Amino acid sequence: MTVLDRSELQASPLSDLHLIADQIGLEGFRRLRKADLIDAILGEKAEEVDNGEDSPTEESERRAPARRSRGTRSRRGSAAGKATAAEASPVEGEEERARPASDRVPAARRGRSRSAQEKPGEAERTAEGVVDVLGNGSAFLRVEPPEPSEEDVYISAAQVRRCELVSGDRVTGPVRTPRRSERYSSLVRIDTINGQSADAVSEGTRYDDLPVSYPNERLAFDSEDPTLKAIEWLMPLGRGSRAVIVGAARAGKSETLRQILGALAGREGLETTLVLVGVRPEEVAEWRQGPIAPAATLTFAASPDAQGQAVEASVEMAKRVASRGGDAVVLIDGLDGLHPHSARKALAAARNLTEAGSLTVIATAARPFGGETTVIALDAVRAGTGRLPALDLVASGTLKAELLVGEDGAAAITRERAAAAGD
Repeated sequence: MTVLDRSELQASPLSDLHLIADQIGLEGFRRLRKADLIDAILGEKAEEVDNGEDSPTEESERRAPARRSRGTRSRRGSAAGKATAAEASPVEGEEERARPASDRVPAARRGRSRSAQEKPGEAERTAEGVVDVLGNGSAFLRVEPPEPSEEDVYISAAQVRRCELVSGDRVTGPVRTPRRSERYSSLVRIDTINGQSADAVSEGTRYDDLPVSYPNERLAFDSEDPTLKAIEWLMPLGRGSRAVIVGAARAGKSETLRQILGALAGREGLETTLVLVGVRPEEVAEWRQGPIAPAATLTFAASPDAQGQAVEASVEMAKRVASRGGDAVVLIDGLDGLHPHSARKALAAARNLTEAGSLTVIATAARPFGGETTVIALDAVRAGTGRLPALDLVASGTLKAELLVGEDGAAAITRERAAAAGD
């Protein structure tokens, strides 16, 4: 499997190339022009980026919160996104710089020690276990899942990205022993994923090319809350829905999303992710007291680019879950601070894959972006006067609701909307 590709490097910004050069211990890289730097990376150290990248220390594992393991996927067939070339990410570079000074290894010495230590055939054993992806993009191979152990094996973020690993994947591969200052062994490469060759999985159909259908399996909330009951029956959500909760300021969009999160959190067979972007600082603490810790937290002070990157990272992880046959839900509060294209891209990722799993996106925004399968419109006047549910039935609705609630249910929804409109 190719580790680095010249075209990928040429398309990368110079800052990313500097991160790769630093990771592989290339001396004097900051004095090189971009073309010369690419030649140096490919000619001298390319193989080391994959096998030696961002090795773990006890401190790095402690800092990175573990994501909840999804367990076994059993709903539908298996498919995978196409592999991408490994590259050192800014997150990994920051992790290296964040280590205590006593744990750091100078770049020049890293390069020399790797060339001395990483010799062919050095791997001592083959490990098998369940992937547990961390918040910084790297992962651990849990050999006694779900509990951590001293025998766990570190997986670099580059390997996670290239093989599109998600929590719950069972993988195998050769292991090298820890280097100085490292607590855990590291995975040299990934041989199999869920019993299939890693190469075969990587060559699978891209997520965007997988066949899709309209949502046809309703997400039941099983709640007595009047707002959730009304949403469940009058603007139903399904696995694979593309839903936006819209309304004016203080109409209750965040609170409605929080109630939906509470209804879906912990649901067996459903991988739920929460992303907070563009929120008020005071709201962050409230969300953190909920059933699921946010995967990303950015206030409205963050730039549109930063907010878009945070949303995209979580959506990409959820796409991997869906393409492997699982069901994922990403809740986003909210989309207004993103560039419109980034917001539409996040929503467009939601779909019901006919030959795999599903990805449901539920987000808040001031108004619909277009392309939603469900719009939940809130009435600011009703919300401000405490009249619940504070829903605008005329502006709300679900596309092809009959697939979720049947023909009779869809007819009942039409009658309720007509009554609300005064017809």
